[in-house]
Amino acid sequence: MNAPLRVPRDFDSGQEVRWCPGCGDYAILRAVQKTLAGLDADPSNTVFVSGIGCAARLPYYLATYGFHTIHGRAPAIATGLKLANPDLDVWLVTGDGDGLSIGAGHLLHLLRRNVNCQVLLFNNEAYGLTKGQYSPTSRIGTVTPSSPAGSVGHPVSACRFALGSGAKFVARGIDTRIAELQTTLSAAHAFTGTAFVEILQNCIVYNDGVFSDFTERSVAAERQIHVTHGEPLRFGPDLNRGLILDRDAFALRAVPIGPGGVPEEEVLVHDQSNRGLATLLATMEGPDLPLALGVLFAETGSIFEAEVRGQVEERGDLPLPDLLRRTSTWKVSP
Repeated sequence: MNAPLRVPRDFDSGQEVRWCPGCGDYAILRAVQKTLAGLDADPSNTVFVSGIGCAARLPYYLATYGFHTIHGRAPAIATGLKLANPDLDVWLVTGDGDGLSIGAGHLLHLLRRNVNCQVLLFNNEAYGLTKGQYSPTSRIGTVTPSSPAGSVGHPVSACRFALGSGAKFVARGIDTRIAELQTTLSAAHAFTGTAFVEILQNCIVYNDGVFSDFTERSVAAERQIHVTHGEPLRFGPDLNRGLILDRDAFALRAVPIGPGGVPEEEVLVHDQSNRGLATLLATMEGPDLPLALGVLFAETGSIFEAEVRGQVEERGDLPLPDLLRRTSTWKVSP
């Protein structure tokens, strides 16, 4: 007789959740628990690794193994875990400050190496844990304790950073759209390699409503596009708008479909194997273009830990003294 499938509460550690009331992290935690239950994940084989920040508390609240590391270094720990035990199901949790500032170098190398793990980057465009300073993703003009006259630095696009780093799976979701986020997280888990998911998360204390121009229910249909591989890039309340490629500017343009607009067959079809299209989708900005959600890019490739372990097996075990003496050494006389 088959064991019953797990339910979300099976992944609840029972610890008191210490986020601010109304924080978007609660919704993300719920989406993660529902995803793990839907996957029938084995808690004894699942590890959540985090850095520093509000997002980094997540491992405490999940009934799996967890590793709360130091600022920006979660990718290095996750890489070590996969090298030591490739069979572990490793999830990495980071924030826009932790992952794209002090941890940007580590994150870049995890992405380019294609370590088989899932990366969840919570983006609230602020340093929430340390009282609201501006972060690498904060928009120009953002007023914070560390930018009282407004931020003047151009923000980092998390998904574009991942694509530029060579990531082979890039997706985006919104904290409170739990069902859609669950679908995206499941797709990330099914992918073999580093699956990067940016999650737009509302910080109710220090950056409340920063995403409201496309998350409010009254505008969501007009300001969001949910992409699906092989499906036309359409959006709007009646799916009456679409994306086409402006070849002169090499940029995406939103146009009406039908009378007074373009024929349906001229609307771009999403191809998640097209890195160029994914980059255009990831960087759409302005009131005339929607926010792209879902899996933007996915392609298979070699897996870092498999390649490294394959080398070890091919070369065989070599005693440490022999390894140290394989090249010339200098002896320094006292």
